[in-house]
Amino acid sequence: MNEFAVVGAGPAGTRFARRVADRGADVVVFEQGRVGEPLACSGHVSVDLWPYVPDSARERLTQNEIAGARFHTRGPGSDAYRLHKDRPVSNVIDRVGLDRTLAEAARETGADVREGHTVLDVTERPDHVALTVRGPDGVETHRARMVAGCDGPTSRVRDAVGLPEPEEFVHGVLGFDDEPDDGDLVDVHLTPPTFFAWRIPRGAAGAEYGLAAPPGESVDRFEAFLEGYGVETDRRFSGLIPIGPPETVSARRTVLIGDAAGQTKPFTGGGIRYGLRAADHAAEALDPRDPSTTAAYERAWREDLATEIRLGKLLRTCYSLPEPLQRLGLSAFEGEIGVHMDRPSTLLSREQLRALVS
Repeated sequence: MNEFAVVGAGPAGTRFARRVADRGADVVVFEQGRVGEPLACSGHVSVDLWPYVPDSARERLTQNEIAGARFHTRGPGSDAYRLHKDRPVSNVIDRVGLDRTLAEAARETGADVREGHTVLDVTERPDHVALTVRGPDGVETHRARMVAGCDGPTSRVRDAVGLPEPEEFVHGVLGFDDEPDDGDLVDVHLTPPTFFAWRIPRGAAGAEYGLAAPPGESVDRFEAFLEGYGVETDRRFSGLIPIGPPETVSARRTVLIGDAAGQTKPFTGGGIRYGLRAADHAAEALDPRDPSTTAAYERAWREDLATEIRLGKLLRTCYSLPEPLQRLGLSAFEGEIGVHMDRPSTLLSREQLRALVS
């Protein structure tokens, strides 16, 4: 019997596996397909990602450096408000490559990462958790003292043990144009209802176009968005984005981490760094022989992220303000800023206040 079983080999799952394996725990990771496929989200991340990644991988994974964004209250070609820093604040990365790099780092630490293994069911028992897994050799039952559900927005682990869903889902659509673009600004359009659309320059890899909106509205709006830019994309991906963690993300012997737990930024939908931080809290808090430690994990990650998530929700409401108010707010912040893309609390930081008065 394993001490930990992890379902899902995305960044949160492999980070957790790597951390517990590093302290000597026996951990197995089940990934239903090949690690990193299909592509699930954008590869635009803050520079704070890199401490979680082996140093040798940074140059290989980096596609472009970003210094800020142009915000539009209307579609492509409209007037923009430029918010930027005098240094790179984020990177565009090979998103599939990131997942594979983190999975390999977990393997090197001792985690058993198994691709092509689909978890069909999870059942909590008094002294262990039973997982029904379909792999290359058929359906088998695996046992572990604890399970980490890191299997994304539509988490099978979450449903199997009866944990609540995130507060909300939006639907994101991505498309890619192969024309190289080494610009250092992202374009953000506050036009879709309740969320936004974006264009990200990816250096030699081309450009990424994306849009998120309530389910049922994103595809048609995405087509119109691409038409506004005058591009067509052959490679497209889509998926749900969870917004807002539920009241609990743990059962007796099961915890949720990352998108399965709704641990994302409400104002962008990005969840890589929040999921990595939550994975670290889980690795530090959980004792596979003591189910009560799931409560320690709940406390730790919420103490770390709850304020940023709450402020992120408030920031997101600005996307739905009348256009004159949006323009007023953007004009107030236009120019050099001191805001961190993962921490909305920095809107009130000394660095941002200095930027506003300079």
